[in-house]
Amino acid sequence: MAIRKVLIPSIVFSSVLVVTGTVSAAAAADNPPDTPLKVCTTGDYMPLTYRDKASDEYVGFDIDMAQSLSDYLGRKAQFVQTSWPTMTQDMLTPGKCDITMGGVSDTAARREKADLTSTYLVDGKAPVVRSGEEIKYQTLDQIDRKDVRVIVNPGGTNEQFVKARLPQATVITWPDNVTIFDEIKKGHADVMITDALEGKYQAKTHPDLTVVNPEKPFTRVEKVYMLPKGSPLTSQTNAWLTEVKRDGILDTLRAKWLT
Repeated sequence: MAIRKVLIPSIVFSSVLVVTGTVSAAAAADNPPDTPLKVCTTGDYMPLTYRDKASDEYVGFDIDMAQSLSDYLGRKAQFVQTSWPTMTQDMLTPGKCDITMGGVSDTAARREKADLTSTYLVDGKAPVVRSGEEIKYQTLDQIDRKDVRVIVNPGGTNEQFVKARLPQATVITWPDNVTIFDEIKKGHADVMITDALEGKYQAKTHPDLTVVNPEKPFTRVEKVYMLPKGSPLTSQTNAWLTEVKRDGILDTLRAKWLT
């Protein structure tokens, strides 16, 4: 898919914000600087994570956060592509992921198998529809109809929400979370349920799409980072999160990517 579709500012390819915290001495001692921090990320969830396939460059809110974390730990970030269906299994594969970042929601199923950090963003599920059709999809009852085509990307909480809350709707599975919004534009689907922050971004980059009531989503979703169960990095990552919240780094990145 061409990079122009996501309208990413060119400046983010040349540099990221200077968002480094103080390097943890313990972290640096445990992990020499030449040990990369393997950051698994889907690269398909703007504005949090996006991978340009041509250049293999990653950008987004959580990519900048990963750079900040790696600087805090005194290591270099190495981005490893994962997917929503394989994310948990990739985390369980020894040596593949030190941490997973990029739109990960706090769920009981994930807590059973992995460590989750403290919350860094709060969001919720909202419908994305064609502009001008917002009035038709204000409530779950309006969407949960056989004649409404709901398109989902498999493997994540979007699909779980649709299966649990929209049993009557006609569900279409689309494997590419980047091009999925084009299917609504083309009239091949009517609604996508996703996190409001992604919906707002897609509405900005696709003027013919609208996110319905993003300030009053259907659910409350807490965004976290995921690490292998028992990882020593979990406490270090939580300490870093406390620091970036206190120092205003988190607010700076919110202003850059989420407004």
